[in-house]
Amino acid sequence: MSRVLQTETEAVNADSFLDIVASVVSIMIIMVLMTGLKIKRSPVAVAPTGDAAQVRAGLAADLASEQSLRREALQMAAGIQIVEREAAMRKQERDLLAMAVTSLDARTKDVGQRIEAESREDPAVGRAMVEGRLRLEELERLRVATETAPAAPIQIESYPTPLSRPVAGRELHFQVRAGRLAFIPLDRLVEQFKTDAEHKVLRLRDLPELTETVGPEGGFRLRYTLERVDVTAERPGGRAGSYARLRRWTLIPVADNLGETLDDALGEGSEFRQVLSDRRHRGATVTLWTYPDSFDTFRRIKKELYLAGFPVAARPLPEGTPISGSPEGSKSASE
Repeated sequence: MSRVLQTETEAVNADSFLDIVASVVSIMIIMVLMTGLKIKRSPVAVAPTGDAAQVRAGLAADLASEQSLRREALQMAAGIQIVEREAAMRKQERDLLAMAVTSLDARTKDVGQRIEAESREDPAVGRAMVEGRLRLEELERLRVATETAPAAPIQIESYPTPLSRPVAGRELHFQVRAGRLAFIPLDRLVEQFKTDAEHKVLRLRDLPELTETVGPEGGFRLRYTLERVDVTAERPGGRAGSYARLRRWTLIPVADNLGETLDDALGEGSEFRQVLSDRRHRGATVTLWTYPDSFDTFRRIKKELYLAGFPVAARPLPEGTPISGSPEGSKSASE
């Protein structure tokens, strides 16, 4: 009985061992297959040789060159389209101009034919055409002669102290108008203005501004305008008030032909000479208020003043504008 049991136990143990061996072998086979598949699917890293690296660099350079050429080609294509559009527009303009020239030629030919027909019918028209052609030819010859003739020499006069500077001292004022030179006693008129303003400034208590006239003096009146300037208190407790300020003054001539002609003024014993010879006026600047009709007179007077040693300040005025000034105005500039 015990022998039979031992035999069965040995048979069972042998089968288990075979099962284990078979399982291990199966696992190993599966692992080998999986490792083979993994090796088959993974890329093979091959270290590039020197030739391969040069080929790869050459391919990269060729690719960059190809891309650059492609961009240039696209730019050239765009430029060609722009040029084609411009050419089409210019062609259209040329066609329009050609049509206009053709129409103008036809109209000119038609007008010429009508003029010729009228000249045949009316001899006066023919003579006028002939005279017109002759006059045109004469004018053309005169133009050619003028262009080819040598230019006449130009004499340039220069005077001392060409640089201008603001007048800071005394001034003598003259009006240069209609070829005449008139002395303006502005200092005396200003004194009259100050005296008159002192008596009438109280009227500004009730008025915002006041306009009055003084003179005449030397053929001129002076019209002035005073304005009231109100001052408010800038801080609590401050004092407010007002004061009078000169807004503007204007000279009004009493006649149109004031003063002396140029020849009379440059002659001996003239008012112009007497004013310049006054000792009180030595070193003063002469201000010439000049109108457009008397620029030639101004140039001759200016030359005479330079020769006499007087600085000159020019004050050109438009026609119809009176001589005037204000505290905000500019000073005369002498040369």
